[in-house]
Amino acid sequence: MKILIVGNGGREHAIAWKLSHSSQVQQIFCTPGNGGTATLQKCQNIPIPVEDFSALKQLIADQNISLVVVGPEVPLALGITDYLQQPNLKIFGPIKAGAILEASKSWAKDFMAEANIPTAKSATFTSAETAKAYIKEVPIVVKADGLAAGKGVTVATTIEMAHHAIDAIFQGEFEPDTQSVIIEEFLTGQEVSVLALTDGLTIRPLLPAQDHKQVGEGDTGLNTGGMGAYAPTPIITPELMTRIQQEVLEPTLTNLQKRGIDYRGIVYAGLMISPTGEPKVLEFNCRFGDPETQSILSLLETPLEELFLACCEQRLAELPPINWKPGVAVCVVLASGGYPEAYEKGKVISGIEKAEATGVTVFHAGTKLQEQQLVTDGGRVLGVTAIGSDFSEARTKVYNAVDSIEFDQMYYRRDIGDRIFGSVH
Repeated sequence: MKILIVGNGGREHAIAWKLSHSSQVQQIFCTPGNGGTATLQKCQNIPIPVEDFSALKQLIADQNISLVVVGPEVPLALGITDYLQQPNLKIFGPIKAGAILEASKSWAKDFMAEANIPTAKSATFTSAETAKAYIKEVPIVVKADGLAAGKGVTVATTIEMAHHAIDAIFQGEFEPDTQSVIIEEFLTGQEVSVLALTDGLTIRPLLPAQDHKQVGEGDTGLNTGGMGAYAPTPIITPELMTRIQQEVLEPTLTNLQKRGIDYRGIVYAGLMISPTGEPKVLEFNCRFGDPETQSILSLLETPLEELFLACCEQRLAELPPINWKPGVAVCVVLASGGYPEAYEKGKVISGIEKAEATGVTVFHAGTKLQEQQLVTDGGRVLGVTAIGSDFSEARTKVYNAVDSIEFDQMYYRRDIGDRIFGSVH
């Protein structure tokens, strides 16, 4: 098989890394890829932007590629799957009509109401004035309606903070053409990520994970694309996963079918689990999460290309249960100083080989090779991922490995997993 992976983040490096281990995979092309995929066995970077669909189509023809895996949400929302569809080509990633599940939070809210999927109460507004007038008490959650790279959500603890967030959204801080904002009730509990594979007929969850969205330790500060993750999370018991399957995943698939949407790819439910164990959907994503993917795929035993092909060929129900390694995977993101606001690029990175010699895997996100030197090229630079028999072992391994890596102004959270660390010992 020759496979094309569209994207250049940590998620795409993790997918390429997992696929590269398979004897069934001959070659992997990453567009545009990053410093990690550039040095990965069987992998070649091609400098094509994720939105240049015609160039991607030409690459597929030139290289006789048989499977395309779309990593990021933006090309999915723009209709890359629809554009590339042709006989003998499998594409893992929903069509544009399905990707709107992530691309429009107001659409997703209507979808959830229609499917009777548990979610926070909310209202959608198309002007800043009416949105501000609606807010009478805090805390309250303010969300940009469209794609915002994980950063368009503000938990406002004051009315002033809520008003500022509304103004920022309508001024185009997260996306230039924002026409609406969602004001949502504040839910308490713990956030979890349940990523599920679907072929449009069957939906099967992967290991449940937990992400750390805020930049600061103790879950403080601005939202980011994710500062670290671990899987599986003990918060999702087998009984709770059964409820999520029945109350969230199955109704999602049924309603997609009802709307005539042939959805083949990942359905990612971001959930809030209340202190009493009630799951509610905060949002849906239409692709693998980052950095959850780094933790989840590190534990996957079943060949990844088999899962992708089963989804593309609508035979997911025929597959045996997905096999997982025992234990826990913890991923810690190393970010550029200043992220998620202004940060510098081009900082020389050292110590990755030393870190990997300890048994961890270092997934690249914002990196590139520059004159045979690895340098920073984004806000989230690396995702150091360790597997342990339990949380204590995995955390110790990952943070020991992090100590080996250096680049100017490197920043990371030292408390990944703290929120549950006490509860599993």
